Amino acid sequence: MAVTVYLAIPCYNEEAVLPETAKRLREKFRALRAAGVITPGSRICFADDGSKDATWTIIERLHDAEPETFSGIRLSRNRGHQNALLCALMTLRDRADCVISMDADLQDDIDAIDAMLEKFTSGCDVVYGVRSDRKKDTAFKRGTAQAFYKVMRFLGAETVYNHADYRLMSRRALDALAEYEEVNLFLRGLVPLVGYKSDVVYYERGERFAGESKYPLKKMLSFAWEGITSLSVQPIRFITRLGMLIFCFSILMLIWFLIRHWTGHTVTGWSSLAVSIWALGGLQMLAIGIVGEYVGKIYLETKRRPRWRVETLLDDRGETE
Repeated sequence: MAVTVYLAIPCYNEEAVLPETAKRLREKFRALRAAGVITPGSRICFADDGSKDATWTIIERLHDAEPETFSGIRLSRNRGHQNALLCALMTLRDRADCVISMDADLQDDIDAIDAMLEKFTSGCDVVYGVRSDRKKDTAFKRGTAQAFYKVMRFLGAETVYNHADYRLMSRRALDALAEYEEVNLFLRGLVPLVGYKSDVVYYERGERFAGESKYPLKKMLSFAWEGITSLSVQPIRFITRLGMLIFCFSILMLIWFLIRHWTGHTVTGWSSLAVSIWALGGLQMLAIGIVGEYVGKIYLETKRRPRWRVETLLDDRGETE
């Protein structure tokens, strides 16, 4: 039975790759419609995350030329990849049986959509697109990515190994995701919390077709830290355990110094004292910083600010604002 599916594709300054992305996805949708897999009401939706180039102009042209295939969402300002993606998912969830999210850079294998839809029709509410390998990554990127997933697992955060944001979610799963209202978003960790029946589809990730990566090293590290502190309180617990360990060690050192004093072997030395002061001072600063990170997140959550605002919606199956 044919299903109505929307593709949710967040875009930020993607004018270099967007025409080719639209071309390939158009061909894929035509093939799926011809095979009776998806309904004529299915759409490819690009969500413009406040781009500064011609991204939105291209989306408007695509919609004007083929409103039966392309739709668009324009956020009022740049809110970041995760917020733009969630905005698209929440906007489209009532328009389709399922929504597939993917990036605009053509690194995700669009042929994996067939397998995702097959698993959806067999009863899965969530289907994760998982990389089969990382042979095309540099040694540094491969090592840091693997370390990230291992650290997340060690900290108790439930994530799917080698999965980014290429996934299918049913309307029921999206309704459940809507109940998670945190401002600090890390969808790779939130989606597994939804539950429901899930499965994976393996694919080989390609090279970026054009343009520059929107995730340089600094942004990747920030994203990883966001994921860790959004899903786990283990860093704070580690501080507590480390503090207890240092306290116990200080008691032993106190006993040792008293013994040295009573036996007349008092050792004087400013270097050891200075090192101790600096080490403990640095540890305290680190501990305060980590606790402050969590307090800052609590502050942002309590403000209850909107996570996005849609400026324009282009979709012939709904109203255009």
